[in-house]
Amino acid sequence: MKRRLPEDLARLADAQPAAEKFDSVVVDEAQDFGGLWWSSLLRCLRDPERGGVVVFLDEAQHVFPRDGAVPLDTPPFVLDENLRSTKPIAQLFGAFSDDVVRPRSRAGAPVRVVDVPYDAAVAAADDAVEALLDEGWPPGEIALLTTGRRHEAQRLAVELGGGHAAYWDDFFAGTDVFYGHVLGFKGLERNVVVLAVNGFRETERARRLLYTGLSRARFQLVVVGPRDELERVGGEAVRRRLEDAQAWVPVAH
Repeated sequence: MKRRLPEDLARLADAQPAAEKFDSVVVDEAQDFGGLWWSSLLRCLRDPERGGVVVFLDEAQHVFPRDGAVPLDTPPFVLDENLRSTKPIAQLFGAFSDDVVRPRSRAGAPVRVVDVPYDAAVAAADDAVEALLDEGWPPGEIALLTTGRRHEAQRLAVELGGGHAAYWDDFFAGTDVFYGHVLGFKGLERNVVVLAVNGFRETERARRLLYTGLSRARFQLVVVGPRDELERVGGEAVRRRLEDAQAWVPVAH
């Protein structure tokens, strides 16, 4: 798959007349863009030598085992301000990264932490969603994301709800609580994110998975999982940020 898809792109690009190709190409999440894709991508341009290529990447979200290096001589422009999330959210996920990103948005509500073991995280996250709904948050503004095993609601939505196309149609409709995995939610956001830290398939990727999952929330973030493990993975900077978080035991009515 890693080789077949970029090779298919190159073949299709070569079969197109120049008029059907592009003046410029934008690549997002380029830290996970495999090395084989770049030459195929350039063949999609009308003029591979002078065509425009704009690349966005965040090495702190390099969560797939791929070579994400950009083999192009492009002038870098560092985006050092966070415009998506409130200050408490940005400060917490920023503590998982070595880069300094200034939160530009308003203070906002404190991050909530539900301190439970890995194996209790999904059930406690379900309780958190119910409590948030009771508080008045619209269902379409809430996403429940997992770091380990996928939520049963996500599996059923794909297998019984019409496949992946219908699953993502539901997300973009924004009418119900969305259940997903951090790896499938890169580049997306919701006003409220409940992050169920229910373990990691590969422990060496834990830090980047947490950074990615935490950074999906705009206004309210609820972290559900073992607090001591969050501090162990994140280190002293994360421990200090969690001191400002609100310990929470969600109760649905």
